Amino acid sequence: MKIYGNKPQDGQEIKPNAQKVSQTKAPSRIAKSDKTKSVDKVNISRQGKKVAELMSAAEQLPSMREAKIRTIKEALKSGNYQIDTSKIAQKLLDEL
Repeated sequence: MKIYGNKPQDGQEIKPNAQKVSQTKAPSRIAKSDKTKSVDKVNISRQGKKVAELMSAAEQLPSMREAKIRTIKEALKSGNYQIDTSKIAQKLLDEL
């Protein structure tokens, strides 16, 4: 079975809390008449839709803060980059 549309973009995985669905044995498709065709239906929860929206928004953000990186690189090249060791020490202590 293939499901088209409303799928996450390539490389994305959405794994909402899935519920196990039991499958009952259906009568043979050959025996069904034209009036009783089976239809597959997929329902995406509100939470699943929200996750998909957030993933889409996150993809549109730049992967790095390019301006800040450029500024730091220039400061490193010119020898003007100042390191605040007390901030580094405080961040290390905060992680403990």
